[in-house]
Parts: sequence; structure tokens; C-alpha cells
Amino acid sequence: MQSPLVSTLESFAAWRHGVDRRVAAFVRFLADHELSDAAQAELLASLRERLSGERIVLAFVAEFSRGKSELINAIFFAAAGRRVMPATPGRTTMCPVELFHDPAQPPRLALLPIETRLAGHALSELRRHDESWQVLPLDPQDPHALAATLAAVTRTRRVSVGEARALGFWHDERAEDNPPVLADGQVEVPAWRHALINFPHELLSRGLVVVDTPGLNAIGAEPELTLSLLPSAHACVFVLAADAGVTRSDLAIWREHLGSDGLERFVVLNKIDTLADPLAEPAVVAAQIERQRDASAAALGITRSRVFPLSAREALAARVAGDTRALAASRLPALEAALTAELIPRQHELLAQAAAGSAQQMRSAAARRLADRRRQLAEQLLELRGLRGKSAAKVRLMLERVDAESDEFDGCVKRLAALRSVQSRQLASLQDRLGSDALRTEVSAMLSAVGGRAFTGGAREAFATLFKRLRAALSDASVLGDEMRRMLDSSFVQLNADHGFAFALQPPPPLNRYVDALDQLERNYARHLGLTQAWRLALPGAGEQFRRMLLAALRTVFESAAHDVEVWSKSQSSQVDEQLRERRRAFRRRREALERIQAAAGELEARIAEVEQQDQHLLALHAGLDRLVDELVASAREAVATAPPALDAA
Repeated sequence: MQSPLVSTLESFAAWRHGVDRRVAAFVRFLADHELSDAAQAELLASLRERLSGERIVLAFVAEFSRGKSELINAIFFAAAGRRVMPATPGRTTMCPVELFHDPAQPPRLALLPIETRLAGHALSELRRHDESWQVLPLDPQDPHALAATLAAVTRTRRVSVGEARALGFWHDERAEDNPPVLADGQVEVPAWRHALINFPHELLSRGLVVVDTPGLNAIGAEPELTLSLLPSAHACVFVLAADAGVTRSDLAIWREHLGSDGLERFVVLNKIDTLADPLAEPAVVAAQIERQRDASAAALGITRSRVFPLSAREALAARVAGDTRALAASRLPALEAALTAELIPRQHELLAQAAAGSAQQMRSAAARRLADRRRQLAEQLLELRGLRGKSAAKVRLMLERVDAESDEFDGCVKRLAALRSVQSRQLASLQDRLGSDALRTEVSAMLSAVGGRAFTGGAREAFATLFKRLRAALSDASVLGDEMRRMLDSSFVQLNADHGFAFALQPPPPLNRYVDALDQLERNYARHLGLTQAWRLALPGAGEQFRRMLLAALRTVFESAAHDVEVWSKSQSSQVDEQLRERRRAFRRRREALERIQAAAGELEARIAEVEQQDQHLLALHAGLDRLVDELVASAREAVATAPPALDAA
């Protein structure tokens, strides 16, 4: 029995593939008829990359022994007929794990040794260097070998208390969270810092990424999980044990790492099967489950509709056995229905808006090109029809007129070159405000202000000042972008009036969404300057890792903003280049037509018929353009088939 979430993800993948086919046909149409420029081709290429590469990230977070890995197996991997993720009593997954499928890489398990934490390198940096990881091949066709290989994520190693402290697993100030000291004076810590599982599972191949994050210490010791991986997840499933409810460590994870309202959160009360009591009536057990549900919702400050009591173990067994009644008793379908209802529609809406918006934007640009070509053909027809019954002298006069207009056009080209020079200077000034050098300067200034008072009140003040200055840099860039828009607008209006161009200025990209991204980053990173995280950042290498992560995150925001403005600027330049090429071609065609008419008296009517035929062809192209865009927009806005929560569909 397939999960409704799995079915809906498959429908979503099919929808994306269908829209991508429409976009590909649109790209070919525009290229075949020279109706797009380099900037617009880049826009459509970016859309296609997003359609094919969009991933839905679902994070599962829990303290140890809450049955999280079993829940992942029950939702996603029951079709394998066995457990894919290790899920045995006691501690299982010891390090954060990401499951995904990248067809460019062979199936494999990549393990990052825990010692890499001491160097202060961020995970985002280490992902690009295979030599930092231990890589084990996976055989998807051999379930037993697969399970044996994946069991590596459960490995631990024994270290001294000093090593554990340096690695972030021993804290003198919080002795209650420390691992037990073994008989030989050592403590047990995870062998790995992070694990990446590239596995050609049907669902992962359709863009799902599952993030499995175990335990408070594992999350807190790796700030990139809190600052990047979890905030970027589309939804988070927080798993509790039904018999224990919200424990102190559960509450610590929730408050420190999942408390953001911006994160889509679902809470699971797992292991309700452990509450079964042969001496109690089923109604009494059901009431006890509901009380735990209410108590958990109150402790976490959420509505009870966000808390889902279930048994992952019974759900997995029911799916493997094909037992519909047992699956209903496990109560897993309620969670899957909620995930299905909220996870896919939001992503579908965002992608649909992007596809429809890009198509409409390209239609407008292509329609302007076609209109300009038709206008030039209309001028030629007027010229040619005016030559009917005229002498050869009239034809010579017309040739001279074409030459004069061509000379005047050459003067216009100089004006356009001057315009481009001013535009380039303005763009360079804007990009200076958003460049990596400016970012490094600002972050270095913050670190200098902090000095040796790391993570004190003064550090938080310097951190707030940094983001205030970064918002000001975005504001300055927005002002410069508006200046460029006004300059281009006045120039285009004048050129259109003086030389008959059809330049149409597109609005520059709004940079306010990057201010929102900065606000989110500030909220996420500020948590690690608070008292609850200060001790973690005092660990060896943690401060340097924090700096690298902050700089990388800020660079992503600012580079994206600079890229958007650059693409917009190129788009304005591209339409100038395109209309210049069209105008030169028009001059060449007019002169060639007049020369043929001058050489052969019967050529005039043939040339008139040829131009009229070209105009009809352009009309047909416009109709084809509208048809392709309408089909693409309709395909983008088509609803994704959502599997009903009924068990027969499960």
C-alpha cells in the first residue's frame, strides 16, 4: 500500500515534468524564430533548472529513541518490504543524515568523520570536497547488504572527556546533558559528523530530500543544522514518545531549534502501541492518548490539530503486509494527509507562479519583436506600393533615401553606445554595494568590534549593527537601481520618438525580498549569540565555523540580489541589440529590394507579394506564440492530483 504523500509527490513530479516539456517547446519556438535574446534565454534556462531540480525537503527531528527512523521507513520505504533506515531499540542514527538521489553520482553512503568539526570548516564547504568524506558504495539490488552498509550511521567511538569537550559533546556547565563516563574513563560520541545517502529510490528521484536529525547534542553541536538546513526545510516533523510526552530535552530542542513560526511544523506522538493495556478498556486507552495529545500541544504552544498520535512500527508492518485495517489502527494516514495537504500545494503554487510569470514576460518581449518586424514590413509595403507606375528615377531617389536613413541610424548607434556606457557604470556601482568584498569588510568590522568579548551583550550589539548596515547597503542598491531605471526610461522614450524604436522598459527586480531574507538570517543567527548557545560557540573552531557560515549565508543573499539586477540590466541591453539588428536587416532588405526593382521592371509586384507573405507569416508566428504561452500557463496552473486520505488510496 502506497502512502498518499508518496502518490502526491509522484503527481507533483509528473506535473513538473509536463510543465518543463511545455517550456522546452517554448524555448525551441523562440530560438527557431529569433524571438529571444541571451538574457531571456537565461531566464528560461533558470526556470527549467528549477522545474527539473526543485527539491522538497522534509526534516525529521527528535531526541534519541523516539522512533523517528521507523516513522521514515513507514512513510517512505515500506515498498522495499523491509527497513531501509536502521531502527532498532536504543540509539540508532547517531549523526544527521540526508537521503536524496543525485543521478550524476553512483549510489553511495558518504560519511564525514567527527574530527572535521575541530577545523572549523562549515558543512557547506566540506560537501564540495570528496576527500573529506569516507565513501561506501551501496547496492540497491541487495537489501541485506544495503541494510548492513547503512548501519554505519549508528557507529560511535570512544574518546576522552577532553576530546568530547572539544567536539561539542561534553559541557561542564550542563553536566546533565553529558554522555555517561564509561569504566575506562572515556565517553561515547558519534563516529560521524554528517551522513549523505545517495539512493535511487523512486521517491527520492522525484525530488524528495529526507533529513534525519538525532538528539539535542547532535543538533546543537552542528550550528549549520539550525542556521541553514532546518530553516530551509519545507516542513519539519518533530517526533515525541507517546508514553513520555514532552520531556525536558524534547522541550529544549523545540525552544532552541524549532520555535520559529516561519517553519512548518508537525508533531508526532509516536509509539501509541506502548500505551495498550490488556487490563483497560480501549476507550480508556484512547482517552489517555488524547490527554497526552492535549498536554503535548500545551507544552509546545501549538494547536492540538498539529499533534498526531500514531504507531510507526505498526504502520510499517501494516504496509509491508498490505493490511488496510492495521494501517488505519496505526493512525499514520492522518499525518500523511496533513503533510499532503500542506507540503505540496505551497511548492506547486510557487512553481506555477514562476512558470506562468516567465511565460507571460517572454510573450510580451516576443510580441514586441514581432510588432516591430511587422511595422518595418508595413513601411516597406508603403514604399513599394508607392513605386507602382513610377520611373527609374523614382527608384533611385528611394535608394538615396534608404542610404540617408541608414546614415542617420549610424548616428543613433553612437547615442546608444553612450547610453550603454552610462548603464554599465551605474550597474558596476550597484554591484559594488552587493559584492563579496563589501560583505567581507562588514563582517570583519563586526568581528573587530566584538574583539575578545565573543558572544556577550557587546557582540549582540555589533551583530545587530552589522545587519543594520547590510540592510542599508541593500537600500542603497535599490536607490541606484531606481536611478538606472529612470535614466533608461527617459532615454528609451526619446529614442522611440526620434528613431521609431519600440523599446519597452521592464521594471527592475524588487530588492525588498532580500531584506526579508536578511531579517530571517538575523533571527536565525541571533539565537546562537544568546545565553543558551554561547557556551557552544566557545568551543574550539566553533567561532571560525560561525564566521564562515555567516559569510556564506550573506554571500548567497547578496549574490542573488546582484544577479537579479544584472539579468534585468542585460535584458534591457538585449532588446536594444535585437532592435538594432532588426533595423540593420530592414535597411539591407529595403536596399536589396529596390536594387532588384531597378534591375528588372517586373520585380516590383513580386517583391510586394513577398513582403505581404512575410507579414502573414509574422501573424501566424504571433498566433503560434499565443497558443504556446496559453498552453504553458494552463499547464502550470493545472492542479496536482492529490491522493485522498482514504485508506483505499493509501
